[in-house]
Amino acid sequence: MKKLMGCAATLAFATLLYAADLPVSVSNLVTGPVSHVELANTGAQPVTAWSLAIMTPSDNGGTRRVIETMDAYLADVTRDLPRSSPHLDWLRPGQTREIPLDPLPRDATVQIVAVVLEDVTAAGDPQIIKSILQRRAGERDELRTVADTFNTVLQSKHGVAALQELRDRFATATGPQESTPHRTAREAVETYLQRATAGNADAAEQSIRTYAALIGRQYELAVKHSR
Repeated sequence: MKKLMGCAATLAFATLLYAADLPVSVSNLVTGPVSHVELANTGAQPVTAWSLAIMTPSDNGGTRRVIETMDAYLADVTRDLPRSSPHLDWLRPGQTREIPLDPLPRDATVQIVAVVLEDVTAAGDPQIIKSILQRRAGERDELRTVADTFNTVLQSKHGVAALQELRDRFATATGPQESTPHRTAREAVETYLQRATAGNADAAEQSIRTYAALIGRQYELAVKHSR
């Protein structure tokens, strides 16, 4: 038990060191069924990703530490979409935002442990930063594959034929687990194909071309923010 408590103390001390140097402050933690916390950007650049260390006492007398990361680097393209989350956006200089959390006990504490900025510089826990950039790189590669598929098909086919070809190409995932860009593209194609076969072929093709352009812009952002 002493060893566990000693490790927890070390982690908490390290977290405080990170927090002291990071351009984001944490305040007004509310626990309970509707837990949330306020983040404030005290720096000079927009913050595109942040990681919070959520610490709660464990039953054996130690401390349970969970890292929660939000990565909003694609918000420059997605923030105006109908289903976008208002709290998942860049945190701009001087801005304060309430961030929802899973329900927390009264004695929980929250610290900021890593941030990534607009110019892709970062501060905080190096392992967490590495994991954020690795995930972005993976998403970049998946977005490139999806964008290339759209470009190849839409350059040579139109209308229902284009949508059917896209449906067939997206029917199989590119890896053992379907990525988010692949899944959302597959679902979009299926939706627009249903509209096309119902007699709205022209509108469906225009919609899928607009969607393909959106994927292209997301890929460009992913290239910029994953280097």
